[in-house]
Amino acid sequence: MVDQTQSNEATIRAEKPTDLPVPRSVSHAGLASIISRIEQAVEEETVAIRTDTSFDLKASNARKTRYLYELSRAVKNAGSAQLPDEQREAIMRLREKLARNEAAILAHLSAVNEVATLIQGAIQRAEADGTYSAGEFGRR
Repeated sequence: MVDQTQSNEATIRAEKPTDLPVPRSVSHAGLASIISRIEQAVEEETVAIRTDTSFDLKASNARKTRYLYELSRAVKNAGSAQLPDEQREAIMRLREKLARNEAAILAHLSAVNEVATLIQGAIQRAEADGTYSAGEFGRR
């Protein structure tokens, strides 16, 4: 009798069409996974910007762009259904992490700008001291 029940279940599973829409819970699970990956990428980038002078910002931006694309597709696939509380909380956590990431990026850009300004000033002072003037090379 057990064999007949297992056989009937296998037949029912085999007869189900595979092109049915994905249930909302699966879409929400995918959304949660994407949000988690974005959180991890943003955290890694924030730490690296603050500590790793050889951090590959271009590769990090490419990864975040890909994740943003995945997130927008997942949100679109989730449709107009209301997000569960845990996903809303995850999005709020992501916003906070993005704010910290933005602060780290702005601090990094400010430091780069400050160094560029110092170098520019040094070059201008070097040019103004007459060392490389036309008069030094016999043109007067």
